[in-house]
Amino acid sequence: MTTFNANAAVRGDVNGDGEVSISDVNAVIDMILTSNAEISGDVDGDGEVGISDVNAVIDLILNGEQPEDDEPVVGGDISMLTKYEAHQKMALRYNVTNAHYYDINGQVINDVITWVKQQGWNAARVRLFVNPANASAADVGQGVIQNLDTVKVLGRRIKQAGMKFMLDFHYSDSWADPVKQFTPAEWAGLDDEALVNKVYEYTRDCLRALKAAGATPDYIQTGNEISYGMLWGPVGTPASQLKKCYSGDEANWERFANLLKAAGRACREECPRAKIILHTERVAKQSIMLNFYNQMRDKQVDYDIIGLSYYPYFHGTLSVLTNAMNSLANNYPDKTIMVVETGYSYHYKVGDLDYSSTWPLTYEGQRQFTADLIARIKPYKKLKGLFWWFPEANEYGLGGSLWNTLHVNDAWYNAGLWDHETGRVTPAFYELKSLRE
Repeated sequence: MTTFNANAAVRGDVNGDGEVSISDVNAVIDMILTSNAEISGDVDGDGEVGISDVNAVIDLILNGEQPEDDEPVVGGDISMLTKYEAHQKMALRYNVTNAHYYDINGQVINDVITWVKQQGWNAARVRLFVNPANASAADVGQGVIQNLDTVKVLGRRIKQAGMKFMLDFHYSDSWADPVKQFTPAEWAGLDDEALVNKVYEYTRDCLRALKAAGATPDYIQTGNEISYGMLWGPVGTPASQLKKCYSGDEANWERFANLLKAAGRACREECPRAKIILHTERVAKQSIMLNFYNQMRDKQVDYDIIGLSYYPYFHGTLSVLTNAMNSLANNYPDKTIMVVETGYSYHYKVGDLDYSSTWPLTYEGQRQFTADLIARIKPYKKLKGLFWWFPEANEYGLGGSLWNTLHVNDAWYNAGLWDHETGRVTPAFYELKSLRE
């Protein structure tokens, strides 16, 4: 919903003088201070007048009105890129000259972010942990390294390349997913009320730091794969005491909603143009998925986009995804949908389910999966994005005798978009852009 002053011609013209300027900022501040919250001050359309409306007017003054972009976003989660780049540079000190990213013809890619933009990507995603220094050695070895400084660097490069930037808050020191949503160590002693305040402050402070670094997010995930809630309790909490959210059980849903509301409020205040994503991965269990978004609706959690994970080797056939999308589109017509994580292997089996008879574990099989996926989801008007998870995995030149010195991950992930054994991009990479065509 966007509201206007009765005398105003454009959004943000709160005082109706025909332009958007500092006088409109002052008008909104006056409404807040005097509790004269006329609807004309609700610039961001959230139903109330607050600091987010002040920021929205300032943003309009600085950047102007921008029309809604109907083009879907296409890209990947490139959270490990800086680590690979650093190790590839270090490899040169050991006279290893082949540790690079290469295009399909074997040409060296000097700047991966600039290159993927040239090839048709228009967005990239980066995860953020509260303090990954507290993660286990095993989790660090599998990619838990992204602190705020890392995200500033990657986010700035993404924005400078002219792409949209998706920020993925994990609200944990390590992986947050359906089986792990542990409270950061530094927040361990907080009760529920204090934890809500901490989530707001942490989200606000991170967004302020990213804005100052030239890395303002365009999309913000307030939690990663949060089908069963988040911030269950610190690592080591007995399973019976973890504050999980289950379908058919009202325990902890109000607490969870309050955490999301606090995160969302910080997003609206600091990044009023950004879209908020609530990310689940239960496409194969629709009752759980729908209960989650029903809870969000019933408890009036503010968000814009339904974010989904879909991996055939975990979730099943493409019909599982499209059936889920049909249900979501029918039940939540005011929301758009993004597949914020997907992937398929080009070599060796990944995950629990085997679809190698449908999509062989080869370059062509990975490409065909990508083409089939896009063919199935492209007709959905509600579909606004597709992101490949961990496309940048590329151990080429970093193994062998230098493994203990230069390796990036403790195990290869063979569902990326570069081949560990050649360093070359796989054909599936080039297929992704067809979602935009």
